[in-house]
Amino acid sequence: MTDLPIEDVLPRLRSVLRAHTGAVLQAPPGAGKTTRVPIALLEEPWLAGQRIVMLEPRRLAARTAAQRMAQMLGEPVGATVGYRMRMDTRVGPGTHIEVVTEGVLTRFLQEDPTLEGIGAILFDEFHERSVQSDLGLALTLESKSVFREDLRVLVMSATLDGAPVAKLLGNAPIVTSEGRSYPVETRYLDRMPRDQIEPVVTSAVLRAVAEEEGDILVFLPGAAEIHRVAEGLNRANLGENVRVMPLYGNLSQAEQERAIEPSAPGRRKIVLATSIAETSLTIEGVRVVVDSGLMRVPRFSPQSGMTRLATVPVSRASADQRRGRAGRLGPGVCYRLWTRNTHEHLTPHTDPEMLHTDLAPVALELAQWGVADPGALAWLDTPPSAAFEQARELLRELGALGPDGTITEHGRRMADLALHPRLAHMVLRAREQDLGGLACDLAALLSERDIFRSEGGPVDVDVRLRLQALHDTRQGGRRGDGYGLGYRIDSGTVWRVLQFSDALRRQLRVRSGQEDMEAAGMLLALAYPDRIGQQRTGQAGRFRLRNGRSAHIAEPQLLSGATYLAIAHLDGDRQDSRIFLAAPVSREDLEQQFADQIVEEESVEWDADAKLVRAHRRQRLGALILKESSIPDPDPDAVVAALLDGIAQEGPGVLPWTKDARRLRERMEFLHRLDPAAWPDASDEALVATLPEWLGPYVTGIRRLDELQRLDLEGILAGRLTWEQRQAMDRLAPTHLEVPSGSRISIDYGNPEAPVLAVRLQEVFGMTETPRIADGQVPLLMHLLSPAHRPVQVTQDLESFWRNTYFDVRKDLRGRYPKHYWPENPLEAEPTSRAKRRT
Repeated sequence: MTDLPIEDVLPRLRSVLRAHTGAVLQAPPGAGKTTRVPIALLEEPWLAGQRIVMLEPRRLAARTAAQRMAQMLGEPVGATVGYRMRMDTRVGPGTHIEVVTEGVLTRFLQEDPTLEGIGAILFDEFHERSVQSDLGLALTLESKSVFREDLRVLVMSATLDGAPVAKLLGNAPIVTSEGRSYPVETRYLDRMPRDQIEPVVTSAVLRAVAEEEGDILVFLPGAAEIHRVAEGLNRANLGENVRVMPLYGNLSQAEQERAIEPSAPGRRKIVLATSIAETSLTIEGVRVVVDSGLMRVPRFSPQSGMTRLATVPVSRASADQRRGRAGRLGPGVCYRLWTRNTHEHLTPHTDPEMLHTDLAPVALELAQWGVADPGALAWLDTPPSAAFEQARELLRELGALGPDGTITEHGRRMADLALHPRLAHMVLRAREQDLGGLACDLAALLSERDIFRSEGGPVDVDVRLRLQALHDTRQGGRRGDGYGLGYRIDSGTVWRVLQFSDALRRQLRVRSGQEDMEAAGMLLALAYPDRIGQQRTGQAGRFRLRNGRSAHIAEPQLLSGATYLAIAHLDGDRQDSRIFLAAPVSREDLEQQFADQIVEEESVEWDADAKLVRAHRRQRLGALILKESSIPDPDPDAVVAALLDGIAQEGPGVLPWTKDARRLRERMEFLHRLDPAAWPDASDEALVATLPEWLGPYVTGIRRLDELQRLDLEGILAGRLTWEQRQAMDRLAPTHLEVPSGSRISIDYGNPEAPVLAVRLQEVFGMTETPRIADGQVPLLMHLLSPAHRPVQVTQDLESFWRNTYFDVRKDLRGRYPKHYWPENPLEAEPTSRAKRRT
């Protein structure tokens, strides 16, 4: 581990902190670890024996930094330098430097906002911008402004823009280390890969093994990709002197330490790592970096209340940090698996986690701090209002906040536990029901990576199988075969889960006993009340959630047939989410646990599938119908309203439109177009909007769509008109018009803008002007027909037709209809509705 670059700036940094209570330390990517800073500050008189707390965002980094500082002092960890993290603390009475993970700093602040005995807080690797580091800084600055003006705050970062942080710290000085990293040659691809990333990475690593010397650090987005690349490299037979080592957060401490320790002489290692190796630690011997250019980040949706893991491109700052890993000990090489042009279009910095994460833990911490509005604190990025309000709504539902928004006693007990608020609520309620031990196991399981590892197919979603594995391990009967289900059990994760569960049991004073694993579903329902699912009728494996969304089990499993599920883990990025972890729950348990939230209602509504009105009495939990029975004699007005709603959904076309009813409606539409104020609107939109007024009085007692056929729709429509309007309608919009032949021809009002008179040409001989309606305002559109009733001309200017067009039409008609009368002068000819020979 190289510490030399920081030595050049230590005198300047110490001088700044003597004169100021805040500072920002910037170092370029690859400049080296800043573990010398706390040791140097120990000698400062302003510290006066107080402790230095250094915040590290990752457990491995915290442990490694403490070990490095202790080594520099020639002492064991726990003497002058120690560390604190969940389930792992090594401090002693003489400890003056404590390296802590983020949750520990928040506990310090909540338990003692004055931070008595602490002289300085150092935020290391702040550019990672985790939600807990942002929260820790906001609370620290609040404590500093109210209680501890003398508290020193130092923010250290390699790639963060220091100016905004310095401004947040009250225009604190920025101290910059130029660094002494070695040159790193950067190699890009000629074109972007189109295949999955694993084969591309495997190929690049094999190339690096052949072309370069030294250890190789490979950046991949997650554990799944790490395992697939490891399999590909192991199949390549790299030789006994090359080891492939995974490195990610959920590995055991021993496995992580093996990955970062130096290689033995004559041997090489290939470390396949997530972004954990980007900035927080140094891996000895690395001279080559292979960067996939991808990272995995959580994305929370306030609309669904669910978080998904998204694979996204790294930022330019992260890419530079990764590249710097190759230049720590000497000249190095970085293989970037993207093009140079793509690199120029990467975002400058990684988005703060605060903008995309579940804010329930933050909202609970702020409520305990006494803050309802996060805007009351100083942030680099204020928590988004929509996500924060969704978080507070969840806390209210869990009983952590009262009606006035302040924290309840239950909420305070939740905040005391190192758990997500959902899980904290679950274990506290479970303890009241003598299910505390099972709840501790379940909370620990859900706080770690899944203990089951797939060997190819999907892993069973049933959380009870995991609980059984924990139970067997605790009893000494360890099994690693996945209980014959085709996957293995990760023993390292199992032991971490058991360790965490045991710590929770001690904290909650939960006594050991026989655990009823069938209660797992009920406990999950306490933690995830919005994710209770009810099987859709006749659709095994498909569930409607309490919040109205949908979820499914991807492959047929035992739980596919469950009537109700409580779901802990699902893919929140889809309308129909995939379920990854769940347990069955009974309706009786739901009725007992959520009795105060179950709504009893009578429902009279339209059944669009059956085309009828149904009346039900229901017990409903959110979108889930727990019980339902028919109502034999529903309120008649409610039945009418539901029927009209069904007609509105189906559209006016479902009504019994006889020929006469349709004609009346068309005449009404024509007149409404002429004078909207005087005549009712009979368009589809208007009829639907006014159904209760014009149709409602006539459908009492009707519940089925087919029963509408008995309605006299013409009479009902006519009822919308006064006696005077009916008389005026016959004058303004007559149903028929008498033509010169004596025939009464019906007028077609299908197009209210141009009513049509379709009449045979021979019947209007002698008619010189186009007939008009509406007191002469509207000329009819005449469809002049052949003897076979086919249009030969369409016109609104009959006079022009006789004068200009008739003679061409006559020539054609004489040839096709020689028995009919086609005079040369149609204006003097006798109109007829019969065929006549030519004379």
